[in-house]
Amino acid sequence: MSSYVTRKTPGDVSWFTHDRFGMFIHWGLYAMPARHEWIKNIECIPEDHYQLYFDHFNPDLYDPREWARQAKAAGMKYAVFTTKHHEGFCMFDSQYTDYKCTNTLAGRDLVREYVDAFRAEGLKVGFYYSLIDWHHPHFTIDQIHPRRWDKDAFEQNQGRDMHIYAEYMRNQVRELLTNYGKIDILWFDFSYKKNPEYPEWMKGKGKDDWESEELIALARSLQPGIIIDNRADLEQDLWTPEQFQPTEWVRHKETGELVTWEACQTFSGSWGYHRDEATWKSPEMLIRMLINTVSLGGNLLMNVGPTSRGYLDYRAEAALKVYADWMKYNSRSIYGCTMAEPEFTAPDDCRLTQSEDGKRLYIHLYAYPFRHLKVKALAGKVRYAQFLHDGSELKYTENTMSHQAGDSQPADNDGMVIFELPPVKPNTLVPVIEVFLK
Repeated sequence: MSSYVTRKTPGDVSWFTHDRFGMFIHWGLYAMPARHEWIKNIECIPEDHYQLYFDHFNPDLYDPREWARQAKAAGMKYAVFTTKHHEGFCMFDSQYTDYKCTNTLAGRDLVREYVDAFRAEGLKVGFYYSLIDWHHPHFTIDQIHPRRWDKDAFEQNQGRDMHIYAEYMRNQVRELLTNYGKIDILWFDFSYKKNPEYPEWMKGKGKDDWESEELIALARSLQPGIIIDNRADLEQDLWTPEQFQPTEWVRHKETGELVTWEACQTFSGSWGYHRDEATWKSPEMLIRMLINTVSLGGNLLMNVGPTSRGYLDYRAEAALKVYADWMKYNSRSIYGCTMAEPEFTAPDDCRLTQSEDGKRLYIHLYAYPFRHLKVKALAGKVRYAQFLHDGSELKYTENTMSHQAGDSQPADNDGMVIFELPPVKPNTLVPVIEVFLK
């Protein structure tokens, strides 16, 4: 069994740390300008202009069953869908607002269709819910609000009451966790400190503004065992590093304990659909991000941003196909795996994962070596070795190279296992050696 012990969580993360890989879905009115999901903030778009997106939102090609099929093929085991992003537009039929998909040309509950489709494919279902709401009349104007630069911003802010807004959030979370069956993950987003460059009255927002204790208590009363992230400014189940690759297992800042963590990443530089964005990640980087994350005991939540018509564009589909092609043959090195025990050291240009029962070690080859791969401290521990993608045997020697390597024998080979590799790299982005341990 794995020797790594993580900080205890209120929710049940056992399935989560086994499944390791999920799909994030950022979809809303911002898919129409197609210039970033924060476009209302970035361009300080006024309500009357943003209303044009509401008036013309018509996802006539929305087929969440196709999304679910692609997610499953890519090896993703769960999904998190944006029920409401910072713009305040609700993708579900909430009784507490008119600013919702059922009042657009869509004319139906888009969250309901997502839930049914993903659940039908055997995927676990999660909801993202923005704590921020730039549309709600009682969400106070602050440093990230689209109206922050208006000359009369201070006057506009008078009379706004965050207690009223916090109650609105609880009402909507109650709907989300009551009307759609079992929900596995609740992803709140996000709390922030005051930026000193802004006026004193434009404060940041945290747990007191969200009334987070009451909000989270409500969620747990409705969905016992649900997993909740930490972004409501209260420690819960998940730490969620965003848009960077941790280089070690994420630890609790105060206690130093290992925590349950999930890296959230994008295929390109934007979460929402961005028509002209050009920093799409290479196939090699996509696969390495998944391996890197699991090799450090984490999960990867990889994002898609559907178009306003409701389909995944060709770039997103190509990226999902990268995962599908690799995971079809190599998922055993991801599911039920975690960081390798400290006794094992990754060779240069390799990453290690290990099954939680400790019986299998996986060596991921980032740079394919010529003919031989040396792995330290493995001698006497190998029962059998093979390439994972095709199950073909890999011969190996212990402490000494095969005769093809010549008579000279470096002293540092003691304790090593030297795997004999074919001279040509297998036809897979990252080949994996599966080592069955004694």
